[in-house]
Amino acid sequence: MSNLKIVILDANCANPGDLSWEEFESLGEVSVYSHTDESQVVERAADADIIIDNKVNLSATTIASLPKLRYIGLLSTGYNVVDLAAAKKRGIPVCNVPAYSTMSVAQHAIMLLTALAAKLPAHAQSVNKGEWGQCKNFCLFKGEVTELSGKTLGIIGYGSIGRAVARIALAMGMKVVACKRHTCAADKGVTLVDSLDELLLAADAITLHCDLNAGNAKMVNEAFLSKVKRGSILVNTARGGLVDENAVRKALDEGILSGYGADVLAEEPPVHGSALIGADNCIITPHIAWASIEARSRLLKAAKKNIDAFIEGNPINLVY
Repeated sequence: MSNLKIVILDANCANPGDLSWEEFESLGEVSVYSHTDESQVVERAADADIIIDNKVNLSATTIASLPKLRYIGLLSTGYNVVDLAAAKKRGIPVCNVPAYSTMSVAQHAIMLLTALAAKLPAHAQSVNKGEWGQCKNFCLFKGEVTELSGKTLGIIGYGSIGRAVARIALAMGMKVVACKRHTCAADKGVTLVDSLDELLLAADAITLHCDLNAGNAKMVNEAFLSKVKRGSILVNTARGGLVDENAVRKALDEGILSGYGADVLAEEPPVHGSALIGADNCIITPHIAWASIEARSRLLKAAKKNIDAFIEGNPINLVY
């Protein structure tokens, strides 16, 4: 294959300008769009052999309207934005990039956990407001600071990220219990429990690392929160849809949770707001856990390797 036409639909999602598309340009003519609305895809990719996509929806209608399209490359692990049945019907490979951000997400989850244990939002804000400067003591308490060593971390979703989080937590002196639907072997120091109820009973802090599906949507709801230890910390770097945000806000307000940290919300970006924004000892980051420059560099390199494999006739990381 030569002189390929490649269209990158939403370049800014993975590369806001601090990385290069040069490796892709070696394959042919590359058109780079920072953002693309779904209604603009057919016009922008009319002559494309290859589409590179992150979050732009590629429906069956859109795919049918792109007769020259031969390959869809995702700058993500998730692939729900593509109508896979329509792509498969056309014989168009759809390839993702798995496991490129494992350590970045694990680092972010632990950062949220430790920040909440230290009541970091309230303490940092007190300094910025000048309260520390007016304090008669050398230190200023804005809430109870908790030492995590010796506490139990419950991990829901014991895949590659969950395992990475477990290793860091163990190094911090925490006990770790994990709950996973499918049978798996536990790493040294991790206790696998048979049920979610058993995990909630044991955990002083809980972190979510599971996929979102029809069976676990809003799994963190009032019933779930009624079973956690009072004063628990909850961290979510998985998917916003796993959480009933109103129920979590109520749990924060009532002290059932002492802190909530999330890199994800049910609506992203939160155009209509969220019950969690502005809550005490609640840290919300804008879906950046995956986005370290190291992880994004790996992502682009892996996406290029996926295209190389397709060109050679042996596609890798196929999602259907």
